[in-house]
Amino acid sequence: MNENHLLAEGFEAHRGHLRAVAYRMLGSLSEAEDAVQEAWLRLSRSDTAAVENLGGWLTTVVGRVCLDMLRSRTARREEPLGVHLPDPVISGETGPGPEDQALLADSVGLALLVVLETLAPAERLAFVLHDLFAVPFDEIAPIVDRTPAAARQLASRARRRVRGAAPVPDADLARQREVVNAFLAAARDGDFEGLISVLDPDVVLRADYGAAPAPAPREVYGAAAVADQALTFSRLSSPGLLARPALVNGAVGLVSSREGRPFSVLAFTVTDGRIVAIDILADPERLSGLDLTVVD
Repeated sequence: MNENHLLAEGFEAHRGHLRAVAYRMLGSLSEAEDAVQEAWLRLSRSDTAAVENLGGWLTTVVGRVCLDMLRSRTARREEPLGVHLPDPVISGETGPGPEDQALLADSVGLALLVVLETLAPAERLAFVLHDLFAVPFDEIAPIVDRTPAAARQLASRARRRVRGAAPVPDADLARQREVVNAFLAAARDGDFEGLISVLDPDVVLRADYGAAPAPAPREVYGAAAVADQALTFSRLSSPGLLARPALVNGAVGLVSSREGRPFSVLAFTVTDGRIVAIDILADPERLSGLDLTVVD
């Protein structure tokens, strides 16, 4: 077995982990694949004779690539119109396939990824690598051109933001389904009080319509306002809409279609038995690029 073949085998053994790192860094499935591919190119061009820990070396390389991509976004001032949700990972109710299991480890729900999108690139890298993948600060420091102490401070600032804004979903999927089904039944029946009973008082609804005109507010806060929005949406969109249960980033969600075309993906974050966040992807362009056959 030649050296190139051994190198390729070693890389493939770490591919799932590298995709998971890149997805948390970038919030984009296609860009995560690009970052992993760039890591392979750099590996294939490098002298790896002195590399003792291939997984650690590759994680560092992917971190550098993702940091460059995030900084490039910032430099180009890529500001999406209104709310921009990260790419959802959609699977059937039986759970994600083997390829996506590593991608969704550590309950990387959409609510967490939304908060990560608000962090500065260096903060995001320090938090993702250290808090989610246990990379030591002395290995993170050279990636962000800081001392280990300064890298620790970056992660600490990011952690405070995440703790305050990214709710941790209930682990019990059956309980999640029960709460979401109660919400959907109340919306269908026009039951305002029923909706209020399953919504957290500080619930947030975020809707990403892309560049299309927004048929409703892109962000709605508070149980009463979200309940009103749910009732309005139910009245306007019910005819011809087919909604199928799915898992969205490992949590209970819905995939809706109309006349055979994707209409929306809904992700619910349920904490302590109440819905604390509803994230809706309704951007026709991005929906067309998702594989929704997993819920058929």
